[in-house]
Amino acid sequence: MKPFRIIARSFRDSFKSVLRNLSLSMASIICTTITLILVAIAIIVTVNVNHVTKSMEEELTIVAYAEKETTEEQIEEIKNKINRIPEIKEVTYKSKDEWRLEMMSYSDTLEVTLNYLENNPLLDSFIVTVNEVEDLGPVAREIKGIDNIASANYGEGMVEEIISVFNVIKTGTLAIVIALIVVTAFLISNTIKLTIFSRRNEIEIMRLVGSSNTSIKLPFVIEGFLLGLVGALVPVILTIYGYMLAYEKLGGSISFGVIELVKPMPFVLYTSLLLLLIGSLVGMFGSARAVRKYLKI
Repeated sequence: MKPFRIIARSFRDSFKSVLRNLSLSMASIICTTITLILVAIAIIVTVNVNHVTKSMEEELTIVAYAEKETTEEQIEEIKNKINRIPEIKEVTYKSKDEWRLEMMSYSDTLEVTLNYLENNPLLDSFIVTVNEVEDLGPVAREIKGIDNIASANYGEGMVEEIISVFNVIKTGTLAIVIALIVVTAFLISNTIKLTIFSRRNEIEIMRLVGSSNTSIKLPFVIEGFLLGLVGALVPVILTIYGYMLAYEKLGGSISFGVIELVKPMPFVLYTSLLLLLIGSLVGMFGSARAVRKYLKI
C-alpha cells in the first residue's frame, strides 16, 4: 500500500506545484504546444506525401504484348508463367478486341479508322502490376524472355527517374519529422529544466528533511508528464478539427482532384495519440533528467 500512497501524494503535490508555479508551468505548456503544432503539420504533410507517392507508384504497370499469331492455349500458358513470377501482384489479360473497342471510344477518327480496317492490327496484352515499384525493370526483362511475348514495356528511363524523386521526397519528409521531434524534445526538456532549477531550494529542503531520491523526483516526473500532456491538447484539437475541416473544404483532394488526400479517420486519431505520447513522454523524461543531472540528486 505504501507505493500507492507515495504515487497518490506525488500526483497531489504535482498538481499543487503546477498551480503554485503557474507562470513557469505556462511557459512549459506554451513551448510544448508550439513545437507539437509544428510536429503535427510535419506529420500531416509527410503522410500525405507518402500517400500520393504510393498511389502514383501503384499506377505504374508493365504492358506485355503477345505475338500476333499467338493461340488461346499459348495465351493461357503465358499468363500462368507470368503469375509464377514472385514479384508480381496482379496480371490482367486484355484481348486485341477489347483494345479495339477501347481505342474506338477515344475519338471519332480512331473509330472510323479501326472500322475501315478489315483485320484488327492490335495485339493481345497482359497488364502487370508488381509488389514494389523497384521490381518493374527486373520483372519486365523476365517477361520478355517468355515464349510468344513480343515486348514488355513499362516506361524505361522515366520510371527510374520517378522512383528516384519519390525516394528523395520520402527520405526528406521523414527527416523533417524526426528533426522536429528532436527539436521538440530539446525545447520542452530545457524549459522544464529551467522550471526545476528555479525550485532548487525547495528540492534542497526536501533532501535536508530526509526525503528519499525517489520521493523527491517522482512529483517532478509526474509534473513534467502533466505539463507535456496539457501542452499536447491544443495541437491534438487543431489536428483533429483542422484536418477534418481542410479535407471537407478541399473535397478530399488538391490540384483539381489529381492529388488525393489521406482520409481523416483513423489518420487524425493516430496522429493525435502520437502527439499526446510525444508531449507526455518528453515532459516526463525531461523532468527526470533535469532533477537527476542538473540538481545532483
